[in-house]
Amino acid sequence: MEKIFGKKLLSDKNNSKSSLSASGYKITEDDIKKVNLYNKGVNKMSEEKFEDAIRCFDLSLRIDPYFIDSLIKKGYSHFHLNQYNLAISLFDQVLEIDINNAGVWNLKGLVYYKAKSYEKAIECCQKALDINPNDPMVWYNYACYLTLDGKVTEGMEALKKSIELDISNAKKAVKDRDFLSARMEEDYKRIIEVVILESIRQGNDHLGKILWITGLDSIEIQDATTRLANKGLLIKNIKKTFTGKDEQYELTKELISKIGMEKRNSVSSSKHFEAKKEVFFSSQQLKDISKILYDASESSDRGDLKMLMQNIDQLLNPILHGTLILDNFFEEHRELRLFNSRLREKGQEYLNSNKEEISKFMLEMDKKIRG
Repeated sequence: MEKIFGKKLLSDKNNSKSSLSASGYKITEDDIKKVNLYNKGVNKMSEEKFEDAIRCFDLSLRIDPYFIDSLIKKGYSHFHLNQYNLAISLFDQVLEIDINNAGVWNLKGLVYYKAKSYEKAIECCQKALDINPNDPMVWYNYACYLTLDGKVTEGMEALKKSIELDISNAKKAVKDRDFLSARMEEDYKRIIEVVILESIRQGNDHLGKILWITGLDSIEIQDATTRLANKGLLIKNIKKTFTGKDEQYELTKELISKIGMEKRNSVSSSKHFEAKKEVFFSSQQLKDISKILYDASESSDRGDLKMLMQNIDQLLNPILHGTLILDNFFEEHRELRLFNSRLREKGQEYLNSNKEEISKFMLEMDKKIRG
């Protein structure tokens, strides 16, 4: 989420009891008092003493009624006390001062969500996304609110956008009860499949392990693994155990060649150590990624928006190369997501203005991956 508390904490007031800060602002005694009270309130919040926190923020706001950080934290404290109208009122005060505060629009949407006013929550998310369209948390919340409001198709589109910006949201989504009404949607089923494939890739190859890791129920896992087996992406094996039967899964060789495989080695000792995780790269996958990056660089140079988008989609797709790149080249994965979002939003205009930058990035990433 975009920084909420990026506003200047100190006043520009100039009086005899002030000193010059490193940034050139005059720090007054009132500034020091209000910040100390704010920090005390934050500490009370961390102890879940929200009423005490509110008193601290009130004292801070007596010194400076426009102190945005205290207004936000006071609103969030009221939210935790289920005092939704007071929270909304305080967030509105912040927005009167800073209408483009995406974080506060998101918080306001969260309050409406808790109050089950889903249409208003949706409107708040739309405001936040107008300001910052690359925030995965807001896209995720937007997906929840749309789904709860009966707009399941739009909710799944927002959820896909959230996962595109932050793949960890896929695992979160399959445990989230807000998406109960979407469980029969094909897009949601595909998200479940992605989460299961990633779990198996990480070495969780038994039904029981996947149940524990993902929070899915056994029927959903069995249905998803059957679909994946029919698609030729994994092999299901039934093994007899002392207590009955257990399902075991393995990825097909063709899929391993594309997404790699992780292996956990247990360390035997008198103490319990966390299992060491080793990532195995297939030479074919490295070749595939290298070729896609080269093609992306060429597409950028030519100004071919459609082909460049296809190349980036291949690099971000978790079933193809996205997971491996995320795990091992996190900064590059983030840049790819940002390029992808900007190209989707601004299209050819953005590409024409950033051809050289995108092309150079693709070639440098290729060089880094090939070592």
